[in-house]
Amino acid sequence: MKISWLKLKDDNNSFRIFKNIGFDVYDVEDVEDTDKRIQELVNNHYKTIVLTNELAGFSEDIIKRYNKSQNVNIIIANSKHE
Repeated sequence: MKISWLKLKDDNNSFRIFKNIGFDVYDVEDVEDTDKRIQELVNNHYKTIVLTNELAGFSEDIIKRYNKSQNVNIIIANSKHE
């Protein structure tokens, strides 16, 4: 199962431990690109996508689409962005 973490580019605190141990942590430069980035991850067969609550606010359509999906899990985590 492929898992990815998604955060804003300037957020250096969220998911830092996952990045340091080699997991797939991706940056989003512009919050308006959140849906596009999630769709790219789904197209690349990621089954679980964890994103910060900061990004989730800009991803309502995608989250609704995958809310009842049994193939893709979208998880919203608290942001550590300061």
